[in-house]
Amino acid sequence: MAKIPGATLFPILNRPLTGIARLAAAAEHTDDGHLIEFRRLEVRSILNKSVSKRMRWLAYSINPYRGCEFGCKYCYARYTHEFMAPKTIGDEEEPVDGSLAPAMNFRDPTSFERLIFLKQNAAWLLEQELKRIDPAMEIALGTATDPYQPIERRAQITRSLLEVFAGKTGYRLGIVTKSRLIERDIDLLVEISQRNTLVVHVTITTPDAKLARILEPRAPRPDLRFQAVKLLREAGIVAGVFGSPLLPGITDNQKALDNLARRASAVGASFFAAHPLFLKPCSRPTYLSFVREHFPSLEADYAKRFAHADFASRTYSTRLAEMVGAACRKYGLRQRWSDDALLTENSMGRRTPPRSVGLPAQHRLFA
Repeated sequence: MAKIPGATLFPILNRPLTGIARLAAAAEHTDDGHLIEFRRLEVRSILNKSVSKRMRWLAYSINPYRGCEFGCKYCYARYTHEFMAPKTIGDEEEPVDGSLAPAMNFRDPTSFERLIFLKQNAAWLLEQELKRIDPAMEIALGTATDPYQPIERRAQITRSLLEVFAGKTGYRLGIVTKSRLIERDIDLLVEISQRNTLVVHVTITTPDAKLARILEPRAPRPDLRFQAVKLLREAGIVAGVFGSPLLPGITDNQKALDNLARRASAVGASFFAAHPLFLKPCSRPTYLSFVREHFPSLEADYAKRFAHADFASRTYSTRLAEMVGAACRKYGLRQRWSDDALLTENSMGRRTPPRSVGLPAQHRLFA
């Protein structure tokens, strides 16, 4: 069992790591990218069950990777890396690998995009776990981290999971991504959709390439994402555009929504949806720094909006929903595929999901 390095010098720390911190300590280096390290993570499960007693639903999620290379400024999931951290000595965090090199500070929000963990034996685990769940339950792939982030091109964990689903019948699967890499797997997606319910959600926060580059610095350009939707639709796959999150003072206006909806309609999107930004405490330093640097005139407004709440007000949310509806009507788009189609959330979540939505990502940890 992994123990905290340095425990011989500090006997009080001579106790075993537990849970995900122990798994992180045992994770082996597997690859490197530009300012990014990848480690293999041995996990016991690949399906994460999400239950809401209040909303009376149950669903499952899969995140093949822990951490995400795209580095989206609004990402709610950054805090989850904190669970990987060992105990601390004062303000110093002990290395997880026993080396003399400086430890990765899991409490630094940027660690989420700098240290990526690849879940091992994912396909085998999925095969075993699908035997124990009701196929009618919704399964969302990519709710907290993008299943098609760049490392997937080499690791192919997501593709291995799709190969499992391709051999199944009667499941309800939703995929959320910002990446055109999904085009690689169109063959499997077609096969899955023939015997299962499959809905693909391509997140396109803005068609403005310049804004997208500073907001989602390592995600594919918006035009490439629209092209991915077009190719998915031409293959007969249900695929829509998520214009989320809607950023106050930046993209939360009718002109911006009409522009997104028009582009979605032009590529034959099955639906168009967009929801307000919500800002968890872990996301605020990164996102508000983005606002200060690029939209300084909005800093005071954001400070007021998120001073005491993570979510948008009901009045504001209702107004945005009306604007989204107007854009959909204008360009002949559904707001969601159908009442019984699987409609999952993208990586920034939503406060109250519709009846057909199963995985409110902001209330869930990684699988």
